Amino acid sequence: MTHYDRREQLKAIHASRKEFTYRKVDEAIQRLKRTDESINFNNVASEAGVAKATLYNNQELRDRIETLREQQAQAPTSKQVKREINESNKDAMIESLKRKIKRLEDDNKQLRDQLKVAYAEVYKKF
Repeated sequence: MTHYDRREQLKAIHASRKEFTYRKVDEAIQRLKRTDESINFNNVASEAGVAKATLYNNQELRDRIETLREQQAQAPTSKQVKREINESNKDAMIESLKRKIKRLEDDNKQLRDQLKVAYAEVYKKF
């Protein structure tokens, strides 16, 4: 007859549950990254189907989520990128508009000079 050790059986069950939880959390984090959603305890817990307490109590998972959350906070959002693009484009747009104004002022001056010549010719005919 084989010897049944309850402690060893419970350790094996605990290890398999832990591995399963780690896998679920890892998959949830990967899905959140793919969909560009924020990585925080609430989102990871709901996506993985585990309790937030599990994430908070497991130091390894907690450190990972906090690290990813900080990385996302430091990474510029799409709104920030658009704002930066607008800021850098603003200088180029100002220069373009200044050139356009200068060209229009030159055209205006030429047209005024042509108008003066045309008025002079009209006065000569009288």
